[in-house]
Amino acid sequence: MDKLLSKVQKAVRYTGGELGSIVKDKANVKVRFAFCFPDIYEIGMSHLGLKILYHGLNNRDDVWVERVFAPWTDMEEQMTETNTPLFGLESKDPIKDFDFVGFTLQYEMSYTTILHMLKLAGLPLVSSERTEGMPFVCAGGPCAFNPEPLADFMDFYLIGDGEEIWHEVIDEYESWKYAGEPRAEFLKRISRIEGIYVPSFYDVDYNEDGTIKCFKPKYDFVPEQVKKRVVRDFDKAYYPENMIVPYMDIVHDRIMLELFRGCIRGCRFCQAGFIYRPIRERRPETLLKFAEKLIENTGYEEISLTSLSSSDYTCLPELTEKLLELTNKSKINLALPSLRIDNFSVELMKKIQSVRKSSITFAPEAGTQRMRDVINKNITEEEILYGAGMAFEGGWTGIKLYFMIGLPTETDEDAAGIASLAEKVSDLYSEKAAPKDFRRGRITVSVSSFVPKPMTPFQWESQDGLDQLRRKQSIIRDGIKSRRIVYNWHESYVSVLEGVFSRGDRRLGKVLLYAHESGAKFDSWDEFFDFDKWTAAFEKAELDMDFYTKRKRSFDEILPWDVIDCGISKAFFKRECEKAYAGKTTDNCRQSCAGCGLMDRCEVKNG
Repeated sequence: MDKLLSKVQKAVRYTGGELGSIVKDKANVKVRFAFCFPDIYEIGMSHLGLKILYHGLNNRDDVWVERVFAPWTDMEEQMTETNTPLFGLESKDPIKDFDFVGFTLQYEMSYTTILHMLKLAGLPLVSSERTEGMPFVCAGGPCAFNPEPLADFMDFYLIGDGEEIWHEVIDEYESWKYAGEPRAEFLKRISRIEGIYVPSFYDVDYNEDGTIKCFKPKYDFVPEQVKKRVVRDFDKAYYPENMIVPYMDIVHDRIMLELFRGCIRGCRFCQAGFIYRPIRERRPETLLKFAEKLIENTGYEEISLTSLSSSDYTCLPELTEKLLELTNKSKINLALPSLRIDNFSVELMKKIQSVRKSSITFAPEAGTQRMRDVINKNITEEEILYGAGMAFEGGWTGIKLYFMIGLPTETDEDAAGIASLAEKVSDLYSEKAAPKDFRRGRITVSVSSFVPKPMTPFQWESQDGLDQLRRKQSIIRDGIKSRRIVYNWHESYVSVLEGVFSRGDRRLGKVLLYAHESGAKFDSWDEFFDFDKWTAAFEKAELDMDFYTKRKRSFDEILPWDVIDCGISKAFFKRECEKAYAGKTTDNCRQSCAGCGLMDRCEVKNG
């Protein structure tokens, strides 16, 4: 291994042995689990879910979880030349010898990298070709809420929160292994666990027009719909008091405190805001205990508060005050991401005066009030400018503004409104910033293309084509005049492909195989993405991209992800879609209950 690593850049990606990493005697464990992140080390090690499951499962004496990341091309070449299969970071053992190979599905553009990693591991890509003694390949994460595009490759999925469900799966595995039953029996056993989806236990039939005719279980013991798993008491849910400290810089190199899970807002484009419902908070004293332990155990110099919208945490002023006492004492920084611009209060500004101030991020999402009402953003231009002005007065020299184009009902005037709003923010900086900071001001406008997501009110919508998206990008570019504004946009080709796999069915397995065979991998990286490979793969599979992206679905169409029950009713999503077209907004959950279907599990409703 040392000879192999001497020939690659950034060898620390593959060495392991970091502070906080866990090495066990494999002779004393019953279950070995390879936690695979389908991207490089720097990105995977920034993922909070990896840290929670890694440390939580490793607390068991009978389980050893190791980390696995996709090797960069130089390492892949060395592995191929030396016939070295993909290995666990802690032991350097081949993951094909493990009991579980589990992938986290954070974004659709990682799907070919998953196949690439399975190939490097020496494992059959298709689940039906795996035989007795091979590991079970599984997946979880947000993209698992539409499990169908990867259905051919996964033995099973974990839907929802993983903190509890994994323990039940492992307990069942140990019982199955002791009983000496065949491979299929284990899948039958775990299919009875709430939150487990075994795709091979379901049949799908299609209509002549390519839509789904029916989706049905093959066996009586299989549920018609798999309910997502929810950790009810989030304050008591496991959270690591130690985290691995990498030897190299990673994307998010700091302590992360998860304030709560879920969201009260109901932005109609946001899948995370719905699939992570109901909202569940941790108490400030619980978070402070975690912070103290993590500072002591890691030596990190920054704490970041993380959630879908940190300023919606009900105890934020109290928590911030106590955390600042702790961070000032420890001489470390406190970061407050995910702030809503309408919640950016004077009180909060005063509390974080000691926080490093360079740039701050807000997400208006749309440039006009009409469009913000359509997506249920529930903020006004007045609130946006007020929040930006307060930030400038407070010493911030830059603001990052996130927008989307291609949203349902969007017009060219709405796209032009993004440039107009950015210009107003730039003018506001000239008015509010301190004279010494006048030339330092920067307004960064980042525009992404809307991708309809499953389990949102926009799950039935069509997606803008390349020509439409490029025209709107040009409208924004032409409308920006201030030299203070930096305009960034995302490549539309990637958004189109993301849209295909976001709402695709299991027939896309053929496309993924063909793209993989042509060398597709790391598709979220510009230097690797090759749209021509994908075009050829679709032609070979005799499938049409436009069927999955440009086609608007009817409310009564059977959708590929209907097999998963996220707890929110389709009737609610339909009502929200209709309200979007009427330009009507919905109150956030703390203002009034909109009846999404999760009332029995919602602490806002029941608390």
